[in-house]
Amino acid sequence: MKTIKTFGKTLGLAALLSATAIAGAQAHVTFLDKEVTQDSTILATLQVPHGCDGKATTEVRVKLPEGFVFAKPQPKAGWELEVIKGDYQKTYDNHGDKMNKGAIEVRWKNGNLSDDFYDTFVIQGKVSGVEAGTSLAFPVTQMCGDMVTGWDQVAKEGGDAHGLKSPAPLLKVVAGEDHSHDHDDMAGMDMSGMNMSGTAGMGAATPAGEAVKAGDLEISGGFAKAMLPGQPVGGGFFTVKNNGKTDDRLLSVTSPVSGEVQIHEMETKDNVMRMRQLKDGIAIAAGETIKLEPGNLHLMFQKVKTPFKQGDTVPVTLTFEKAGKVDLVLQVLSAQGK
Repeated sequence: MKTIKTFGKTLGLAALLSATAIAGAQAHVTFLDKEVTQDSTILATLQVPHGCDGKATTEVRVKLPEGFVFAKPQPKAGWELEVIKGDYQKTYDNHGDKMNKGAIEVRWKNGNLSDDFYDTFVIQGKVSGVEAGTSLAFPVTQMCGDMVTGWDQVAKEGGDAHGLKSPAPLLKVVAGEDHSHDHDDMAGMDMSGMNMSGTAGMGAATPAGEAVKAGDLEISGGFAKAMLPGQPVGGGFFTVKNNGKTDDRLLSVTSPVSGEVQIHEMETKDNVMRMRQLKDGIAIAAGETIKLEPGNLHLMFQKVKTPFKQGDTVPVTLTFEKAGKVDLVLQVLSAQGK
């Protein structure tokens, strides 16, 4: 039997043909879950099943429709992230704050998704003020180097979307009960069982929220944000004050409840938000204070097995160039960081 080897695993020809048939049936860019309830906060998961005529996908752009608001994308390892901000057509309520502008387009850039594989791209957002029965269209531009494929066709009202060559991914809004839980924010950004009652690995750590000193460094104000169920990415924040006369550097962060913890920087310029990983860490000059906070420097917990829940705690180990390893406990606050 002819076989194909992928990442050390071997697939038989029958399995390969089956997978090919499935891929052919799902050749378009689509959503994993195609229905959403009214006024609910969701993880909209786009599936990109192939490249462009055999070429690898290097960029995915998604335009967000009116009624899908407060959007925050999930970062992807190996991809740069941009969020284009602009005006909404209406004003929306965000926990008492009136919002008339926000993310209107998301771009994952400079990646490399082989045509041999598929991947998903996730955006957290709220469906707000949309009538049941409405279909929200998310036009997608898939770029493969110099090749561009647009998934942006929308059927006219009453028309058949199945006849379109390049249909835009759709989310159908259905009626829901009036008790949706709005755990907004990716905690983008994206740990039950980690609490103060006998959690493994917590015994030697300073209680959540308390300041920790390591040499000339003082680390305080540590917290994380609550996450949506199923969200694999979470965010962490704290403040580091260097009371000494020697520069130091935060080199890396680890946590037993996350597959990987990255240090990220986020900046907004000309209504475009860019996020990038700081592989060299964060410099902490003598006498200076560095603050990791939402919308700026932050920790990004990757491959979180169980979403953070408000009231839980998240243990982390910070490794500094001079101060060495420091254990810290982050208190999980609400999705709004309160």
